[in-house]
Amino acid sequence: MEIAEIQPPARPLPAAGPLTGTAATEAARKFEALLLSQALNSMFEGVSTEGMFGGGYAEEVFRGMMLDSVAESMASSPGGFGIAGHVRAQIAQYDQSREG
Repeated sequence: MEIAEIQPPARPLPAAGPLTGTAATEAARKFEALLLSQALNSMFEGVSTEGMFGGGYAEEVFRGMMLDSVAESMASSPGGFGIAGHVRAQIAQYDQSREG
């Protein structure tokens, strides 16, 4: 069996345009939600799902989705958690450096 060589695309892929306006704001908010989700998942890693008020296996299975939803809610609240504004500023700075 012979391994085929990987060929480059027939035509180059288009360069990504600047991420401005609401697209940049939404990207920054989604990034904030992702970071919050990762932090919440780390915080809940050692929490037991057993006991009188524990959800058992179902809680273990759906905990990640619940924490993603909590993170999304935190990021979407007015003012968010404070990360998105800084990320948005970095996106704007990056776009300006590409233009100049």
